[in-house]
Amino acid sequence: MRKGRSVWVIGFLLLLPGFAVAQQPSTPPDKVDQYVRSEMEKRRIPGLALLVARDGKIVKARGYGFANLEHKVPVKPETVFQSGSMGKQFTATAVMMLVEEGKLGLDDKISKYFKETPEEWKDVTIRQLLSHTAGFTDYPRDFNFREDYTEDELLKKAMAIPLAFAPGEKWQYSNMGYVTLGILIGKVTGSFYGDFLQQRIFRPLGMSATRVINEADIIPNRAAGYRLVKGEVKNQEWVSPTMNTTADGSLYFTILDLAKWDAALDTDRLLKRSSLQLMWTPVTLNDGKPNRAGYGFGWRTGDIRGHRIVEHAGAWQGFTSNISRYVDDKLTVVVLANLAGANPENITHHVAGLYDARLMPPPEKPIEDKEPQVTVFFGDLLQKIADGKADPAVFTADLQKELFPEAIKEFADTLKEWGQRESIALLRRGEEDGNRAYRYRVVFEKVSVEVELVLTADNKVAGFGMRQ
Repeated sequence: MRKGRSVWVIGFLLLLPGFAVAQQPSTPPDKVDQYVRSEMEKRRIPGLALLVARDGKIVKARGYGFANLEHKVPVKPETVFQSGSMGKQFTATAVMMLVEEGKLGLDDKISKYFKETPEEWKDVTIRQLLSHTAGFTDYPRDFNFREDYTEDELLKKAMAIPLAFAPGEKWQYSNMGYVTLGILIGKVTGSFYGDFLQQRIFRPLGMSATRVINEADIIPNRAAGYRLVKGEVKNQEWVSPTMNTTADGSLYFTILDLAKWDAALDTDRLLKRSSLQLMWTPVTLNDGKPNRAGYGFGWRTGDIRGHRIVEHAGAWQGFTSNISRYVDDKLTVVVLANLAGANPENITHHVAGLYDARLMPPPEKPIEDKEPQVTVFFGDLLQKIADGKADPAVFTADLQKELFPEAIKEFADTLKEWGQRESIALLRRGEEDGNRAYRYRVVFEKVSVEVELVLTADNKVAGFGMRQ
């Protein structure tokens, strides 16, 4: 249920005030609709909302499928979805507003604002928290998401987790870092971070449906979240009210509100252009090199066929989301889905390619496999998982805790549903924190997936994830 982490192992147009709608989409609508519907069927996504905007104008805003399966409520542009870690860009924007006002400094030590911080936090800066380079990790494995916490209690839990590395040394995605930033916003402003977002961002932009999650309130047009368990669609798992209010990604969105947000990012209405550009620039590490993820502040950066892109995905409580902004091409695509593991990034990228062929992601070609023994080991591992015979000793201790016993069983069921394996091809090979990292394309009878395998020096499996 963790926000923003990859899922491992396993209409009509409403005219908005002040918004112009492009008269002629650059690709036939039915082509996009056909693609979206086919992906929903393949991935078993109950409902999805799609936004395409160009030059701050809505080109397409449409819902597909159902917001609620039990009541057969269709998705529409006004349907409300949970954000997951797409919400981090709003937390980062709030911090940058305080930086512009002189209330925070990017290179301020967070110990300046919090009393009794651990000694190893003494060099942690706000810049590093924003960019996931502070050494912070994620929620501990024994963290109880069904317990309510005060902000002081959450902060103490964050302080009790040892840093994974020296601040600024590496990049590692951290929800706890953004939880801490939300508490910091409250400390500096005297207001709950969600109230600050309402006052400074949501209300000024007319984002009337966007707010911090509250499952007790009556929320018009709210979608239900779902997950797949042994091939069956199930309702989302529940968390405590507290865990739906943290700054790592606990917001409600509609695509219509996100259209307003997207248009504002092309102006200086919220932040100076220099601040936005800083947010969209990969933060450098202590060695002077950009971080490996291309992460700025609340945004990932990169390119597709040489076209610059800033984007962020999210995952939480049976919802997944993604916003991709092709900043030089003035094109934005947003996908909100109500299924865990829906992988909306691929959908946003492909839809962008349908509107502009230059943006279509190229198919990744296999590379020369210089370590066939690793490929044989990987194929054997997949078969043993499918047969229920995977040996926990093959995995690192940390990954054993993640996978066994439940996750590995769910993965085995998924592999059986996909049918016989037809081929394995190596797509990438690299080094990551002293480990060997491989990416394979695996073709089964019913589906093609990409799998990432990470091996330690002593050939223990330290990372194992896949996406369709």
